[in-house]
Amino acid sequence: MLFEQVKHVAPAGRFAPTSRRGFLKAGTLATGGLVLGFVLPTGGRFARAADAAKPTVYAPNAFLRVAPDNTVTVQVNRLEFGQGVHTALPMVIADELDADWSQVRSELAPAADVYKDPAFGIQMTGGSGTIAHSFTQYREIGARARAMLVQAAAQQWKADPSQCRTAKGVVYGPAGQKATYGSLAEAAMALPVPQTVTLKDQKAFRYIGKPMPRLDARAKSTGRQQFGLDVKPAGTKVAVVAHPPVFGAKVAKFDASKAKAVRGVIAVLEIPVDRGGRGVAVVADGYWPAKQARDLLAIEWDTSAVEKVDSGRQLAQFAQLAKTPGAVARKADTSKLAGAAKKISAVYEFPYLAHAPMEPINCTVDLKDDACTLWVGSQFQTIDQLAAAATSGLKPGQVTLNTMMAGGGFGRRAVPTSDFIVEAVNIAKAYKAAGHAGPVKLIWSREDDIRGGYYRPSHIHRADIGLDAGGNIVAWDHTIVGQSIISGTPFEPMMVKNGVDATMVEGMGEPYDVPLNLTAHAVKANVPVLWWRSVGSTHTAFVMETLIDEAAHAAGQDPVAYRKKLIDAKHARHHAALDLAVAKSGYGKKTLPKGHAYGVALHESFNTVVAYVVEASIVDGSPKVHKVTAAVHCNLPVNPMSIEAQVQGAALMGLGTTLPGARITLKDGVVEQQNFGDYTVARMNDMPQVNVFIVPSQDPPTGMGEPGLPPLAPALANAVFKLTGKRLRKLPFDLAAA
Repeated sequence: MLFEQVKHVAPAGRFAPTSRRGFLKAGTLATGGLVLGFVLPTGGRFARAADAAKPTVYAPNAFLRVAPDNTVTVQVNRLEFGQGVHTALPMVIADELDADWSQVRSELAPAADVYKDPAFGIQMTGGSGTIAHSFTQYREIGARARAMLVQAAAQQWKADPSQCRTAKGVVYGPAGQKATYGSLAEAAMALPVPQTVTLKDQKAFRYIGKPMPRLDARAKSTGRQQFGLDVKPAGTKVAVVAHPPVFGAKVAKFDASKAKAVRGVIAVLEIPVDRGGRGVAVVADGYWPAKQARDLLAIEWDTSAVEKVDSGRQLAQFAQLAKTPGAVARKADTSKLAGAAKKISAVYEFPYLAHAPMEPINCTVDLKDDACTLWVGSQFQTIDQLAAAATSGLKPGQVTLNTMMAGGGFGRRAVPTSDFIVEAVNIAKAYKAAGHAGPVKLIWSREDDIRGGYYRPSHIHRADIGLDAGGNIVAWDHTIVGQSIISGTPFEPMMVKNGVDATMVEGMGEPYDVPLNLTAHAVKANVPVLWWRSVGSTHTAFVMETLIDEAAHAAGQDPVAYRKKLIDAKHARHHAALDLAVAKSGYGKKTLPKGHAYGVALHESFNTVVAYVVEASIVDGSPKVHKVTAAVHCNLPVNPMSIEAQVQGAALMGLGTTLPGARITLKDGVVEQQNFGDYTVARMNDMPQVNVFIVPSQDPPTGMGEPGLPPLAPALANAVFKLTGKRLRKLPFDLAAA
């Protein structure tokens, strides 16, 4: 990881800074030690001002435990599924606590009010918000714990706390005394939690900003890490489900006689499934007998009442609709289009995409008369806990949701309908009603998930751009057509305005000073859609960055210089990231090998700016990326090692969207792809060299889980244009058809 000294830039934050919070003291966990809980404004980010002024005190829960042996265990209020929060949040607490990093441990917190995201007001992992939202929160928890430990030591020594100091898990007194945090934890816990604390000066950070190995690296690399799929409480049985081939279809009738004859099969149960459909669950001693039995089910499906989407027909309809204006997202004068000296007209096409996390969907449920316990890798603990309660007929307080480590997600484990959670509880209910007892683990196969939703929506963009004789953009008329991922969810009141889903148009126009007239059509279709890593930026960045590049070439200007001319002063972070990527790549100075070309793209998502300069060529008729130079402006980098990993992984995932076969298509309502044999994901041999550079900053950190994905595909498309003269307007790429 490399750092460059460039001019510090202060951003206009996407979220308001986290304010100081009231804290409360909680009891010990079973192991004893210091435990802190905290207070959040009602409704989090969406709270009314009056609510924020008188915050609700949540029931105490553990954030920090100091054990007698001096180990410090941090409760992480998110899901860890590869992004590194299992290490980054403990780093933040440990720094303010002055803990010894070698003694720091971390655990994933269960569902509880106390663990709600300070900005969103629900416990969740998404929107690249973990560090952005909880940085101050976790710093204050660490600082308050440290103050209480110092106070306890000072009382023992009859000293002034201001005369004491801390270092690496030890309090030192003015007369040479010293006491470990572990020895002080019980006394410290009996003290009031200070209402105000002074946080460290950033110059004193010991861990924050340093590349730190991940706390979960050893367990994962040695195969000892427990994921949701590994959970097996005593007596657990495995369930698989035959889902309807068309979303929302019903079971007309089924014959389970052959399925029940498979050794190990315990029950075959008809259950409700997502989108009002019905399915058939098989519960058995293990996954293999359950799957074998499911394959032997004879089911007749009733698809008469549901729409049967056809991808080709749908895209043609979208393209027609794109010729008409939709709901207004951004208004600008388009009258200069007619008399423009040069014009660009383009239609872009984006397919449905599956999330395809490496760990398939799973959820273990132990349902009793008065309690329900879940073990699941959930991005939406609050929503999933409520859904499990509603489905089981219990109160939310009777549902325990244990957050398990997950093997990827990319949004698939953050479903507003809690589809697979509800399905798992429905199976447990039917299983219990049939006279059986004990936990049941629902497992979706790879085929189940790829064919059973949810998906990044399909979109069509239509753009008409006019340039004057000097190459300046004088008019830009743009329409987007696709399904809304926000309509019908709890986020709709905040994120759908004037009929426009904010995620569908996010990133359009920015950071460029262009007269963009933007409208959008939100179309209904019987395909379940959901956010997919970097959400709307998965398509808007591609459109913006290839069109800006095309405008630069039409103007006869260098694409980097053209971008810098259009980026106004308030977007200084974009200038800094672009300048750093260009400088480190050698763009404009270095002579590339014959048949190689540079491509550039720049995009901001989740308040983080990423600039890419890619070096590519055409090999056997297909684009090949050899090297990626990435510059990141995420403000203060908490763990540069994780940032580097996130950008490298996101770049590869972004590259994957360009590969032939990276699309979900439907025929007669049925998804045509089944597994990685016909749904392409990027593999190790596709990985280019990715060098990551961070723009230094001391401003509060912004998100890093998603912003590395959007600029890769347009940067590659821009390189392909230089190599072939062809403008690629469809994903995945098809040079032959371009």
